[in-house]
Amino acid sequence: MYANLSKKSAGEDKKPKISYWSKTKVRCPLCQRDFNHEEMLSGSGRMIAGELTDELHRKYEPSAKYGMVYPLIYTVGACPKCHVAFFWNDFKEITDSKSIDALKGGIEERKKIVNNVFPYYQLTKERSLLDGAAMHFLALLSYDKVDLALAPTVKRAIISLRLAWLCNDLNDAVPGHNYDYLAQVFYRKALFFYDQTMINEMARVETFSVVNNLGPDTDKNYGYDGLIYELGLLEYKYGQKEDMQARLKKLDECKRSIARGFGLGKSSKSKPGPLLEKSRDLYDKITEALAEATDIGFVPSDDDDE
Repeated sequence: MYANLSKKSAGEDKKPKISYWSKTKVRCPLCQRDFNHEEMLSGSGRMIAGELTDELHRKYEPSAKYGMVYPLIYTVGACPKCHVAFFWNDFKEITDSKSIDALKGGIEERKKIVNNVFPYYQLTKERSLLDGAAMHFLALLSYDKVDLALAPTVKRAIISLRLAWLCNDLNDAVPGHNYDYLAQVFYRKALFFYDQTMINEMARVETFSVVNNLGPDTDKNYGYDGLIYELGLLEYKYGQKEDMQARLKKLDECKRSIARGFGLGKSSKSKPGPLLEKSRDLYDKITEALAEATDIGFVPSDDDDE
């Protein structure tokens, strides 16, 4: 089932290298043991940039020499003993006893949950697409136990979104194993955490300003503007549809946030070009959806914020 996702296939040793083991090891804050840091090699045609999707996900084209590469899978690390996973820089930032004690108490539960979703994952060898997805899921569970000072909510938003992308990649690689369904689950998780990120920021209980790179992908940092856009897009594409009045209200709020954030209808030289174009497209789609909803009695707000 997972044969074509493993790096143990015949002739593997002859394949060009995609990653390497850093000379600098990483120390786990739980068990205080060092483990290897795998990094992706760059250059030599390994990464052939393709389209930028409406979700700000950079696609990469397979090359004749290296085949398909997945840069996302190298952005988190996982301790082979404790099965905690974080963005690499956070291994040295998580030092408070409350977070560490909470993480220590969930080792077996993390292993069980992740293995049920991504069976046979490994943490000690060169990672496959399946291993990379499993590490992201471990990170999603790990950040749930981390102190708010390290902005775990926005990190869980980014990780959830990347997990959705990785599950789509897995579905392309091994179709018929419900990874497309899993992608939808993680998209909805991403929507929840992006929304909670903004709620926490406004309530001043957790700030995302301590995060240097808000992605959401690895090729570009779209910052706060990216958060506004991504929240609106996820609400439009993956928001609940059982309560249409609640959905339309959320879409209306997202529309106004996009208009304010990107100055739509005005010239703007400070916003990234691709993001501005995609924001205009999303704004138009939400506007159309709200206009079509007037027959159920929904009254959109005035466009004073534009």
